Amino acid sequence: MIDFHCHLDLMDNPTTVVKELEEACAYVLSVTTIPKAFPKTSRLAAKGGRIRTALGYHPQLVGERPNELSIFEKLLPETRYVGEVGLDGGKDFANSKEGQVKVFKTILKLCASNGSKIISIHSRHAASAVLDMINQYPKCGVPVLHWFTGTQDELNRAIQMGCWFSIGAPMLRSKKGKEALSLIPKDRILTETDAPFASTNIQTSLVTATKGLAKIWNLDQAEVDSQLKTNLAVLVA
Repeated sequence: MIDFHCHLDLMDNPTTVVKELEEACAYVLSVTTIPKAFPKTSRLAAKGGRIRTALGYHPQLVGERPNELSIFEKLLPETRYVGEVGLDGGKDFANSKEGQVKVFKTILKLCASNGSKIISIHSRHAASAVLDMINQYPKCGVPVLHWFTGTQDELNRAIQMGCWFSIGAPMLRSKKGKEALSLIPKDRILTETDAPFASTNIQTSLVTATKGLAKIWNLDQAEVDSQLKTNLAVLVA
């Protein structure tokens, strides 16, 4: 099983969750919300295992923590993975819009100059702006759009740009989500949970997501699992 976007450090008992995921041989991208959280979160999982830690700077936290770019830049060479980063166009974060743009632009620029990264990106209510900025830095690496909820035109644009997508069980509950998943190329999809926000049981949520994809793709679950593992192998090669 693959969880390409979860917040292990924010789980109620991170150490127990990590042990369970390691025993299940799950492939996990543990994203962080602030640069300062990266070192401690990295130590949750054994080096060389199936759990990787991403360096993040969540757009919803930029307003209250505007001065951590220097920390981000210092830590970036330590990981191939970046996330959760991006933009949030929600009204609750309108006051930090300018700061969000500055931070995300700088992150993409840093990624482009650090050999490119695999980037888990937040784009809530800001899909077009996020795609515009990714387009400005084509050498930043591989953008993986986390829980994408943009319009169909924005989705088509993201697909044409070569973006990847991480999808979770909640996306499979809505008509819009199912339609989006029917359009995204099978070889650019990975499963996620966004735990603990969208789920508190990672393994159960991943099984639900896989079953949902099986229905949309008209495949059995083993075929979906095989496709997802192939996708991950291609992404991280």
